[in-house]
Amino acid sequence: MDPIEEKTSKTVDIYRDTWVRFLGYANEVGEAFRALVPKSFVWGSYAVASVYVTADAVDKGKKAAVAHGDNPGKTTRVAAAVVDTFVWQALASVIIPGFTINRVCAASLHLLGKTTKLPLPVRKWTTTAIGLSTIPFIISPIDRGVDYLLDASIRKVYNEEEKHK
Repeated sequence: MDPIEEKTSKTVDIYRDTWVRFLGYANEVGEAFRALVPKSFVWGSYAVASVYVTADAVDKGKKAAVAHGDNPGKTTRVAAAVVDTFVWQALASVIIPGFTINRVCAASLHLLGKTTKLPLPVRKWTTTAIGLSTIPFIISPIDRGVDYLLDASIRKVYNEEEKHK
């Protein structure tokens, strides 16, 4: 197969393989800017990330429905795909990283206030820079941790159901 045919035969997942994936990180950016922007901006960033998570879960459900056609157990497999994607994305893209960046920024702002004489606007911008620079470092460990958590919990249920079919 020549390289052009190979490229066109690969299915591109817009939620994982394109710029759309970065919408899942909107809330981390919102948390990093929390000290500088109105709270409505931060909540808006969570709305963007939540829409991303929901859209990815729906997409994976549609793909599972097509993949399983009219086979017995289709509904269960589709539900498992939706639930697995939604829970994984909610934890790995929204809840855990949002909390992490929030705490990193809060601790940074507090420590800068206690240990420096920098003016408040400089401390807030420094906190934002720290928060933004932390994002790339937390993604992979959080993803692995959520994989481990789901493998040790709800994915066991899906696998048990598959064994009994």
